[in-house]
Amino acid sequence: MPLPKIKLPVASDDPSASVQRDLDRPTASEIYQQVSKNARRELSRTNLALAVSGIVGGLTMGLTGLSVSLVRTQLGGGSIAEFISLCFYPMGFMAVILGRSQLFTENTLYPVALMLTERRHFWSTARLWAVVFAANVIGAFLFAMLAVRTGALQPEYVSTLSALGMQSVGFPPSHIFWSGVVGGWIIAMVAWLVSGSHSITGSVMLIWSLTFVVGLGHFAHCIATSGEILAAVLHGQLLASRYFLWLGPAVLGNITGGVLLVTLLEYGQVNLE
Repeated sequence: MPLPKIKLPVASDDPSASVQRDLDRPTASEIYQQVSKNARRELSRTNLALAVSGIVGGLTMGLTGLSVSLVRTQLGGGSIAEFISLCFYPMGFMAVILGRSQLFTENTLYPVALMLTERRHFWSTARLWAVVFAANVIGAFLFAMLAVRTGALQPEYVSTLSALGMQSVGFPPSHIFWSGVVGGWIIAMVAWLVSGSHSITGSVMLIWSLTFVVGLGHFAHCIATSGEILAAVLHGQLLASRYFLWLGPAVLGNITGGVLLVTLLEYGQVNLE
């Protein structure tokens, strides 16, 4: 009995097949195009739409401090308990990024990348930054109000959350700035890599692994850490002025890390291909 013939796959000239292969691992140029597409969409939104999305983003980022404080309170003190609790630090980032809410540090990538190729977007980018940053801070304040002033959390959880905020402000401005540079670099890199990901599972793993490093290293993030510090302010553990003294270096560091270490370098990589 003759053996059945096996039909071997033949290379196809169909351009859609080539595109599909490219999607498995997009080039830097393709990721840059996707980043620019996202930027155009966000820059076209109204101030009201950006503000509402930004408030949602700031409020949702409170999940970082909330998750860490809940787990740490349950496990008690010690380095092992701290490590385990920090595994839940990415919760806020995953909810905000996958939920497509506005997050200021993501916007150190998207609109800036577009502005590098189309200078006319400078004022639109400035508008987006101003609206989203203010809205994120308002959202973080609303989270702190919910956590501290409503009785939603048990007192021991509030104390742990406030302690996280007090720990964050206990550093000199130079440390906060450079810590913010690293934090901004990592979060902008998350935005870049997620733009090149073609699956929810891949995006989740990228977000979790990189933002876990932000939490583990206690790197300053102007929105995620704001919820913790504002909780300490509302709990009577810190003066409000301490928050603003921390916020300035943290924001400058995040912008520097996101714009210089990710956006400009990736722009250079694409244009040198």
